[in-house]
Amino acid sequence: MITPATGPAHEEARKGPAPADRMPTIKDVAELAGVATSTVSRALSKPDRVNQHTRQRIQEAAAQLNYVPSSQAKGLSSGRTGTVAVLVPDITNPFYFDIIRGTQHQLKAAGLTQLLVDTEESSEMELDALHKMRRSADGFVLAASRLTDAQLAEVAGSQPLVTINRASADAPSVVIDTPSAIIQALDHLASLGHNRVCYVGGPPTSWSNEMRWKVFEEDSRRRGMETHRIGPFIPKTTSGAAAADAALRTGATACVVFNDLLAIGMLQRLQARGIRVPEDMSIVGSDDIFGADFCNPPLTTISSPIEQAGRVAVAMLLSQLNPVPGGASRKLAVMPTHLTIRQSTGPAPD
Repeated sequence: MITPATGPAHEEARKGPAPADRMPTIKDVAELAGVATSTVSRALSKPDRVNQHTRQRIQEAAAQLNYVPSSQAKGLSSGRTGTVAVLVPDITNPFYFDIIRGTQHQLKAAGLTQLLVDTEESSEMELDALHKMRRSADGFVLAASRLTDAQLAEVAGSQPLVTINRASADAPSVVIDTPSAIIQALDHLASLGHNRVCYVGGPPTSWSNEMRWKVFEEDSRRRGMETHRIGPFIPKTTSGAAAADAALRTGATACVVFNDLLAIGMLQRLQARGIRVPEDMSIVGSDDIFGADFCNPPLTTISSPIEQAGRVAVAMLLSQLNPVPGGASRKLAVMPTHLTIRQSTGPAPD
């Protein structure tokens, strides 16, 4: 439970939640969180414009009061379901945990309920779910959509949606800038003396996979590195053994891997074969999932504000559901990334 700020200006906040006989207002949320009503409005509609600590206080206050923004309440009374569907390719992948948490917290603060759908890395299942849930959800958040450009254009033209990590000209998108972190990874590997590198690819229907490979190929060749690509591989630890074996056959001394699950599976296989990491081969993952820092060895990986991506996606969706007269909807948000260096990368072997 959130503790109101102290001081004379917040005396009313100490009185607790709004009486049960009336709906809580934005002023109630502001008093409980100890901020101005304008700050509450920004935090719930444009969360990236409010610092994380303040935003969290406001969201906790809104949830505690069961506050429903007036625009949302009007929408619900006019026939909306009050739900938003979040579609992810693999609910068991820890990468999506933070996205799910971010979308859920932001939806709860807006008085909406989240419906979660696992599409099992299948574009057919994803498209089927979008068609079947058209009447049961007010909008959709598609995390790492596997749809083609044509399919995405079709669904975006008939229902409000936002994509995460899948840029589209037809729908608002939140993009995690992993391609720029690929360059950071190659900078790191080059500084360690690696000149034979391999990209370990993920699903062929993944937009981010192709973007990463494009940057990897261009930048590694620019540096004069011997460049290889293997895959596609299912982005799970169980695919790591086949990926490790294929990587060893290329003769590469370092690999940049589509995601951490696949990279961790490679670490396990390399250890079983007696290949030392990083002495014989360096491994770089992507996503910095829970567990990446205490696998053996701890994984060098690409990190990004994944939960924040989920929050921003919901804010962009809400601006479609409740447009402000004369306002312009945001079409693209880019989440920054950086390389987190741990013990899975080291100097190139002689």
